[in-house]
Amino acid sequence: MAAAKKTTKTEKTTKKAPAKKAAAKKAGVKKAAVKKVAKVPVVTVEALARAAYLNYRRRVEQGLPGDSDGDWLEAERQLSQGE
Repeated sequence: MAAAKKTTKTEKTTKKAPAKKAAAKKAGVKKAAVKKVAKVPVVTVEALARAAYLNYRRRVEQGLPGDSDGDWLEAERQLSQGE
């Protein structure tokens, strides 16, 4: 009866190895998800409105032609590029 309870060293190591690989894969997935979230810029409507207003003021002071839609689009471009 005692001989049936014994296991060999190879059986013990094969049981532990898949658990370590699965843990390593999970950790890699979590790190990739965090990197993607960090790259998304957050632009609020208030920030867009302020940038559009400043574009309007600069345009009027310099006597350049344009309209409020152009000021808004320029503000979106500036904030998306981080200027």
